[in-house]
Amino acid sequence: MKRHLIIGMHLAVQGDYGKKGALLDDHIAFAKRAEAAKLDFLFKADYLMAHPELMAKTKGTVGLDPSFLLATVARETKQIGLVTTISTSFTPPYLIARQLQSLNWISEGRVGWNIVTSIDGAYNFSNELMPSSEERYAKAAECTTVVKQLWHSHPYEILEAAGNIAKIKELVRPIDHEGEFFHIKGPLNIPMHPAGDIPLFQAGASDIGRQFAATVSNAIFAATPAIEVGIEMRNDLQKRAVKVGRTIEDIRLLPGLYFFIGDTYEEALEMHRQAHAHLTLERRYNALESVIGMDVRHLALHDHVTVDMLPPEDQTVRSQTHADLVRRYIIENEPPVEVLLARPEVIGSAHLVAIGTPLDIVTQIITFYERGALDGFIAVPGGPAKSLDLFFSDVIPMLVERGLFRAEYEGSTLRSHLRLDLENHK
Repeated sequence: MKRHLIIGMHLAVQGDYGKKGALLDDHIAFAKRAEAAKLDFLFKADYLMAHPELMAKTKGTVGLDPSFLLATVARETKQIGLVTTISTSFTPPYLIARQLQSLNWISEGRVGWNIVTSIDGAYNFSNELMPSSEERYAKAAECTTVVKQLWHSHPYEILEAAGNIAKIKELVRPIDHEGEFFHIKGPLNIPMHPAGDIPLFQAGASDIGRQFAATVSNAIFAATPAIEVGIEMRNDLQKRAVKVGRTIEDIRLLPGLYFFIGDTYEEALEMHRQAHAHLTLERRYNALESVIGMDVRHLALHDHVTVDMLPPEDQTVRSQTHADLVRRYIIENEPPVEVLLARPEVIGSAHLVAIGTPLDIVTQIITFYERGALDGFIAVPGGPAKSLDLFFSDVIPMLVERGLFRAEYEGSTLRSHLRLDLENHK
């Protein structure tokens, strides 16, 4: 029997600085709505730089520190998981361990950590250039190991040793870590929450990113715009997990589901068109050039982009994941320029795009699930409020009716929602 879908949702509402209290009130209302639908968790991305396009789209709220925001949301919710994002490239392990464990206590065991290595923003932390992908992942691996050691350096059993100094000294021990990137004595100054190890998430899909995810993560956020991409990636992650001593059940693939839902397919399609109407032809050209280093301005919109036009694979790109997706699409389809410039891998973040009626969306989810292209998804609302309304009122209940999602929570921690082994934390 297959396990239920894991469903998270991107916490990205359009707050308004001009209205007192609206910024937090909107996020809290959104969170309560997701919790009422029994979603597994809310996810908050993070950007360590001022991004004009994102700032315009979200009225500036994209800059909020996700951990602080989720701490506020935690006090207004009871069961939904809260996955925050912290970069291992710029944040010291001790601070990461302390912030996450603090948030775990505030939320009573509902926290998850989205581990990111960051692809830009170095100029906000030093005068050095952004390290290579290999160096960033090597640092992430060591950082994650240290963070977990710090959590266990101050076990939750300490709560039963109040007043017993000898017992406290026995339980709370230094980690004395000496590595390539970090030299940390420890122990952590806050006890581990009884819920156990905090679930780990990761969003890199390059070869090195997949290996890191298969080694340490409980789930990976993925850019899989086509079913074949999802099937290949999920199979690859499971094989990698087994090779490092884990099982295929230890890693879950959760693509972003960027949805536009209407009463008819035509209405949903118009939602999608309007959502991207602001992207001029020049911005699409720039986006393609940014992703893969290819300038197609000299071609007519009806001309096909062929394999021989692709730039060298070994060129430096901003995101290897997105570059690989665009290359794959061109190799398999040799599309007209106009079609290529409309692809989600180019104009968006390469999410799986779902357009249609609630039944259309459910059918697409079930197809991907039964074909082994996903274990769940991160819902990314697109279009007007009606689209989100239909997701909650129709899509989720349909998945419940089909036995693919829960009707009620079975526990109150993120580990229980993800059905992780609660005995492994000791």
